[in-house]
Amino acid sequence: MPNNIRAEVVERFTRIAHAPQQEEKFPVGPASAKTLGYDADVIDQLPPSVTESFTGVGNPLALRKLMTGEAVLDVGCGAGLDSILAARAVGPSGKVIGVDMIKAMVDKAKTNAKMAGVANVEFIQASIEDLPLDHGSMDTVISNGVLNLCPDKAKVLGEIFRVLRTGGHLQMADILLEDGVSPEEVARKGAWSD
Repeated sequence: MPNNIRAEVVERFTRIAHAPQQEEKFPVGPASAKTLGYDADVIDQLPPSVTESFTGVGNPLALRKLMTGEAVLDVGCGAGLDSILAARAVGPSGKVIGVDMIKAMVDKAKTNAKMAGVANVEFIQASIEDLPLDHGSMDTVISNGVLNLCPDKAKVLGEIFRVLRTGGHLQMADILLEDGVSPEEVARKGAWSD
């Protein structure tokens, strides 16, 4: 089952990287970002490629102001919107690393960062179940709508806390099913990623 989920995630988000306008099941793009609390003026000033493949479910950057000089990890960075905004917030003395397992999203994020004019961000294609980062190397980890897509949530959270410095921050937005949701309601909601 986990391999099937992983394959479906790769397929769906590769498609969203290349053709975001074709997504019909959940909100994608700049209008969705604005609805979730991102500053409309900031979203409108970004190159369209930065926001068109945005698939977040909330605004983890609104949970706490990032400080100048912080090291930030964006797990499941997608096309890079949150990473780019975080890079601007931490300034040139800070750094942001975006990690995503989808090659098309990582490629798009790299291009988007150049178009947005941020140089203090790096994007890596890797599994967030096995982060290619040192222990205690990050001040903050952000995540936006990613944990729900991971079959081994405990492993992902273990990796997040492994790379966080003592006293670091986890800022995440995600979706979940509440206790008591009937199988019929789950069936009406659709597939795992709808």
